[in-house]
Amino acid sequence: MASLAIEGATPRTNAAAHVRWPVLGEAERSAVNRVLDRGVLSGPFAPEVRSLEREFAKYLGVKHCLSSNSGTAALHMAVAAAGLNPGDEVIVPSFTFVATPLSVLHHGGVPVFVDIEPKTLGIDPAGVERAITPRTKALMPVHIHGTPCQIDALQALAKKHNLVLIEDAAQAHGSTHAGKKVGTFGAMGAFSLQSSKSLACGEGGLFVTDDDELLKRALRTRMFGEDVPLEEEKNWRVERALDSDRAYDSLGVGWMYRMTELSAAIARSQLTRLDEFNANAQKNAQVLSARLSKLPGVTPPVLNDGDTSCFHKYRVRLDATKLGVDLKPRLVRDAVRAALKVEGVDAVLWQSMPVPAQKLFREKTGYGKGYPWSAGNPVSYELSQYPETVKLLDSSLVLFSHTCPIAPQPMALIEKYADAFEAVWTNLPKVLSWFERS
Repeated sequence: MASLAIEGATPRTNAAAHVRWPVLGEAERSAVNRVLDRGVLSGPFAPEVRSLEREFAKYLGVKHCLSSNSGTAALHMAVAAAGLNPGDEVIVPSFTFVATPLSVLHHGGVPVFVDIEPKTLGIDPAGVERAITPRTKALMPVHIHGTPCQIDALQALAKKHNLVLIEDAAQAHGSTHAGKKVGTFGAMGAFSLQSSKSLACGEGGLFVTDDDELLKRALRTRMFGEDVPLEEEKNWRVERALDSDRAYDSLGVGWMYRMTELSAAIARSQLTRLDEFNANAQKNAQVLSARLSKLPGVTPPVLNDGDTSCFHKYRVRLDATKLGVDLKPRLVRDAVRAALKVEGVDAVLWQSMPVPAQKLFREKTGYGKGYPWSAGNPVSYELSQYPETVKLLDSSLVLFSHTCPIAPQPMALIEKYADAFEAVWTNLPKVLSWFERS
């Protein structure tokens, strides 16, 4: 009998077995209706927005939280609050989403990329120290895929070199290091609430800090450069939600980054279930990793001792040489992915190249005439500087997708994924032969 779906066997799973994300129900419908019944859709003191900010601050154990219309906006608010001048450098990882360095460019800063370390896939602290120059203003590590990076070492470097530490926790809602939630170790943290995230509302972001002055600067950035202190909430009236006594006096360049009430209401509902979904993701990842780690050359996600992840993404690294197969890693990856998809497995790629390989950074077009790079010291984005990132992207794939992530899936599906992966990997020569013919 055929053992693989590529040979005609019955696929081990199918699309109908997956749970789609985000999981929305009566609680979210009730939240939306609450907003519609109230008739208030927006505003810096709108009740859903302010309630979300308070609830997320309490969830993290921080003093302040500001909502925004995207995670990118939340990152830019942090960069602006850090006081970047044109040409100032911010160190970022070469393996991340482009929003990380874009938030630096938005404020006239120059992103300096540093390679990752291969365990947590976070930015390499040793590489960070080598990259620091007199123009370095801030350090922006990323807790990629929900896995905490080596934040203690990065915190120490920031203190040693007097750098502002900004955590990009866009994918890491509820992940912890040493019992403390990530996003709270730096001077500021930023989270995304985009539809694929562990805490989803469609589009949105959350900026957090314990520093009153940084909060004030972020508020200005969020709202046209104006000073609109949160203390003015006491004067807000629901029956006059669109009215205020603002002076309309911009103290500096600002943006319009506020979140809407509908988004905030959905996010509040989802926040009540965040720990539940994270726990299910962790249980699923534990079972799947136990199965996959028994396969020679297969490395599931790795955490440092005592850390927890929300497993926003579940990335698997492949080394076919452990099976005696000496082919280009990308060929192996693509063949395995194709065979898994025939088995009904969501096997996807997330990032096909290091971010500094993207055209924006290769050509340094920026805002025209090379700005903001023209305002600072020359920086190189030569790919040879990021060997670990290149190696990772060439030899890994992600199990589960944005539409169907690991968090809401039933255990029966996890076992089917393990069965499919085991069948494909242990029949790798057969899979490669099929892939080359197809």
